[in-house]
Amino acid sequence: MTKITKELVKEHGISKEEYDFILKSLNREPTITELGIFSAMWSEHCSYKSSKYWLKQLPTNSDYVIQGPGENAGVIDIGDNYAAVFKMESHNHPSYIEPYQGAATGVGGILRDIFTMGARPVALLNSIRFGEISHEKTKHLLTGVVSGIGGYGNCMGIPTVGGEVEFNSSYNDNILVNAMCVGVAKKDKIFYSKASGVGNSVVYVGSKTGRDGIHGATMASAEFDDNSEDKRPTVQVGDPFSEKLLLEACMELMKMDIIIAIQDMGAAGLTSSAVEMAGKGNLGIELNLDNVPCREDKMTAYEIMLSESQERMLMILEPDKEEIAKDIFEKWELDFSVIGRLTDTKRLIINHKKEKKADIILDILEKGAPSYQRPYKTKVYKDEILKDKFTREKPLSILKKMIGSPNLCSRKWVWEQYDHMVMTDTMLLPGGDAAIIRVHETNKGLSMTADSTPRYCASDPFEGGKQVVAEAWRNLISVGSQPIAITDCMNFGNPEKKEIMGQFAGVIEGMKEACNFLNFPVVSGNVSLYNETNGKGINPTPVIGGVGVVKNLSVFADQFFKRDDDHILIIGETDGHLTQSIYAHELLECDIGLPPRVDLNKELKNGLFVKELICKSLIDTVHDISDGGLLVAISEMSMKYNYGFDIKLKKRDLNSYLFGEDQARYVISVEEKNLKKVRYKLEEKGIYFENIGKTVKDFIILNDEQMTVKELKNIYENWFNNYLSEAS
Repeated sequence: MTKITKELVKEHGISKEEYDFILKSLNREPTITELGIFSAMWSEHCSYKSSKYWLKQLPTNSDYVIQGPGENAGVIDIGDNYAAVFKMESHNHPSYIEPYQGAATGVGGILRDIFTMGARPVALLNSIRFGEISHEKTKHLLTGVVSGIGGYGNCMGIPTVGGEVEFNSSYNDNILVNAMCVGVAKKDKIFYSKASGVGNSVVYVGSKTGRDGIHGATMASAEFDDNSEDKRPTVQVGDPFSEKLLLEACMELMKMDIIIAIQDMGAAGLTSSAVEMAGKGNLGIELNLDNVPCREDKMTAYEIMLSESQERMLMILEPDKEEIAKDIFEKWELDFSVIGRLTDTKRLIINHKKEKKADIILDILEKGAPSYQRPYKTKVYKDEILKDKFTREKPLSILKKMIGSPNLCSRKWVWEQYDHMVMTDTMLLPGGDAAIIRVHETNKGLSMTADSTPRYCASDPFEGGKQVVAEAWRNLISVGSQPIAITDCMNFGNPEKKEIMGQFAGVIEGMKEACNFLNFPVVSGNVSLYNETNGKGINPTPVIGGVGVVKNLSVFADQFFKRDDDHILIIGETDGHLTQSIYAHELLECDIGLPPRVDLNKELKNGLFVKELICKSLIDTVHDISDGGLLVAISEMSMKYNYGFDIKLKKRDLNSYLFGEDQARYVISVEEKNLKKVRYKLEEKGIYFENIGKTVKDFIILNDEQMTVKELKNIYENWFNNYLSEAS
């Protein structure tokens, strides 16, 4: 029997106070298996012990919400008896240690969160962040992560339709890989994880259990250090072909209405799925690990309970339905094994090799889990004015530098490695404000996006939190959809540091205000804390995944100029806010000052007006103005069909006007025949706008400067290829 020492407790990420509580609750010393179970269930990744106080403040309900946080994924009503099921999860630490498998299994895990609820996955998105481009590991991590995401999603036959990529020194030793999945289900065919029925069977299905991923949840809840490479064995190994079989087997069984409850074996593996299912049902659960299919010899109870091997599910069935389910899973060449029963004891009991390895009251694991209101300190940058070193340089010269910089250049190299057209339901391709996926048997589409602006959150967490929600909302509005709800992935440093906890608290409060005002609730999500290496944390990075509904697929917009001689209108006021802009960070290498303020009244008013113009077919080209400002936005609109622009601007501070990142703004192009009607509506509703010029074929003309669209496009699209072809 393993002796439980102070060192062993510490290795399991359990504090002295937490261990004292365990001793008191059990009235004895835990077994090594029990210690592992507590370690996993009380990890930050599973228990949200530093974050749940704040997360509870986020709005989670609306007329569209069927299921909010607390299940495998959130569920919203999209009409016609259909529901959208979606969630975002992090796989940060594993992806730094082993980029291909870390990213691949992140995709596999989020897919299971969706289809375990009865929804067929229809789209994947991601948000990935790497260190500065000169860092020795960046190329290796970038290529590995992109290959892993593409490798898993492509093999599963699920299109990857959107996302974002950022490079910043704060991620040098702690990259971020956030994966999002959206699925579609019939509203009356949603499956949940709440176990019920004393005596019902606990059934293991999917792939065999191995030693990969042991302590994955615990690792995700700790800082990195110089020895993090030694943790490589804790990274799970994915098999998308097995997951495809698991998906189809689950979908087939779900049609038969015999599943009582079902749960993905994700973080903490069999431990979390068993504990959460029984806990939600206020029941007990007894497992016999001798029946767990294992692919390695002599696995201990500790290893079986904590393994995070992929492509596995736990389900509850009535005993007389076992054979029906077994036949289906064996047909799909997957393991099927009855490993336990539900009881009325409200205890978790683990048996292995004729020995009782664990006996814990479930309330101790769940309701007894620690919950901390950690002290925090709010830090906001000083309100400073940017001294522009580039005032003498002409705008198009600046544009070339910006559009060819790592954080503004085309991500085509990335998304072309993902199969974004598989299933042929992708209506809007990656590279725009939001993607659109067709919903079968309807004339509707689902819009989706993933966004974050960490530099704003670092300088003013409250305003940054507001902005990231508003940005996702604008992206969905820009294609003509109705924004419905969000999922989030909250990536931060060590919450035990007051300034980090202050970032988290401030961002949550900003998100709360924006979500309430825009009626854009949070229905699912994930918190990833301790993103630090050797005491240095990442920038606060709340990633927002937004989902909306396009009510009529014959009427939506994209961001690309389509015709010659359209009028180019700017919706919303431009003050020329440069601090915390891409212009300041990339060209001036200056990170002083505050981000632009978010006026939610203007966001709502301007956004709903733009959506109205799209839905009434008065415009079909829209792009929200965000990173890089106005000139970058209209340049991005020019490059797909080679329709540029001819604009004449007389501004006192032209660079501020062109590159400032003021919020609540859109660029729209309006055909001559619709201009009078659009102007009338703008004036009638009191919405600020400017008509700055017209579209022209092949050229970009700004005052006395001129260049071809082709020249700018070459700069825009070649950064990734040039970077990756350079010798390291």
